[in-house]
Amino acid sequence: MQKKHPLRERIACRIAEELESGDVINLGVGIPTLIPDYVETGKRLYLQSENGLLGIGPTPADDEIDMDLISASKKPITYDVGASLFHSADSFAMIRGGHVDVAVLGALQVSETGEIANWAIPGKTILGVGGAMDLVAGAKRLIIAVMHTSKSGEPKLVEALTYPSSGVRKAQMVVTEKGVFTFDDGIMTLTEVASDTSVEEIRRTTSARFETASRLKTMDRKE
Repeated sequence: MQKKHPLRERIACRIAEELESGDVINLGVGIPTLIPDYVETGKRLYLQSENGLLGIGPTPADDEIDMDLISASKKPITYDVGASLFHSADSFAMIRGGHVDVAVLGALQVSETGEIANWAIPGKTILGVGGAMDLVAGAKRLIIAVMHTSKSGEPKLVEALTYPSSGVRKAQMVVTEKGVFTFDDGIMTLTEVASDTSVEEIRRTTSARFETASRLKTMDRKE
């Protein structure tokens, strides 16, 4: 079982609320892999992994891990009822053909217009080219799950990307441990705020310009 990190879990829990029964959903690396554990009972989601699986179930217990059954993030997973396995080429055909309703991705940066950078840091030798670019281009809806700042305290929500872009399509929503942002006609709007922070704190730790919704909600209302 993955070690619990309350702030990352908060992000996963909030995004799980956003997903609707019947959706085909691809979960990216990092925080998105926590989402299956927060799906409401009775909500029927079809979780896809680009290595060739539709129907990911909850995270296995430590004594039930089978490393022959892993996601594209190389994390141990379980099957859900009715799951199917297929070639990774078919999996990418699903993505490129527009058959994935929602992609939940991690990111290194998100611009104030919703542009995403999630595969390379300039000057670093570690690259993350995988299915993200296909998902950015092909998924019907893009939700970004990301900690608000980097480990060194640098804002991840920025005015304009300084890291390589993952594609021309933009995110519709960003969820951090501090709040929820949506995008409409290139305008970034803060719609929800976590109970342990404030709009002022979010502005202090955000480089991107954003508006504030007239009716702000509490983000972590289930905690």
